[in-house]
Amino acid sequence: MFALTFLGTSASVPSAKRNHPALLVEVAGQRMLVDCGEGTQRQLLRSGAGFRRLDRILLTHGHLDHVLGIPGLFSTLRLRQSSDVMTIHGGAETLDIVIRMLAGIWGEGRAPVPVEFAALTEGRFIEASDFTIDCFPVRHRDTDSFGFVFQSPARRHLLSDRLAALGVPDGPLRGELAAGRPVMTGDRTIDPEDVLGPPSGGKKLVVIGDTETTDGLSKSVADADMLVIEATFLDRDASTARDYGHLTAAEAAAFAASNNVKQLVLVHMSGRYEDEEILAEAARIFPNSKIAADFDHIVI
Repeated sequence: MFALTFLGTSASVPSAKRNHPALLVEVAGQRMLVDCGEGTQRQLLRSGAGFRRLDRILLTHGHLDHVLGIPGLFSTLRLRQSSDVMTIHGGAETLDIVIRMLAGIWGEGRAPVPVEFAALTEGRFIEASDFTIDCFPVRHRDTDSFGFVFQSPARRHLLSDRLAALGVPDGPLRGELAAGRPVMTGDRTIDPEDVLGPPSGGKKLVVIGDTETTDGLSKSVADADMLVIEATFLDRDASTARDYGHLTAAEAAAFAASNNVKQLVLVHMSGRYEDEEILAEAARIFPNSKIAADFDHIVI
């Protein structure tokens, strides 16, 4: 299960209702940010999420509307005397921007909280017992951008009727079967395949920040339970979208439709449009579309 809190859903210019980009992802007791735009620390407070157990930031790219909230967040964590190490993941060029930004405020190597920088390369970079996170390259102007795939594993559960029919008693034998190991009961060997149901419960969340194209991204996005992706422009302004390295709502929706995505959530909203016209353009192509608002909370 993944719980998402949208802390900032604007494009590069914020509005009275939308803050700069930031998304809080919670899974298996861990909490992490995807991007940290200016004002993110206040959004964490306003959302009720707070700062507890927040120790990881995943950066899609290094444009300032996605990273300027880091110094303010660090200042607050220092005042709260947080001893947790904050790990920042991003492309090498993105991390260099953040390192230079922090050095300009506090001096080189003198961030106010313990911090580690982890450069991304394509593939898996977090593997926990209950979830994994992979990254993949995304094209957005001259940045080293990445998208993220969060996955929780599907589980196979013991079938009680099969266990009873085969005479497997409650206790350690059932634990062995659940772990995928055969057991002996009486003079009979019981294989896990005899008593385990089909895989179920796995979830896939894909988060993509700014991107100028969806070409080459299908492998990472296919069959996602939810795709969070930008839709900065409408189709009537597609040429402007190309100039600035962004997608239209129609392009995001067509991408979701062609990759068997279950739900599409649009972010990075431009103030030049009304939400209703953005949603209408997307929903014509992909009906299960939603525009995220600041403080929306979604569980998948």
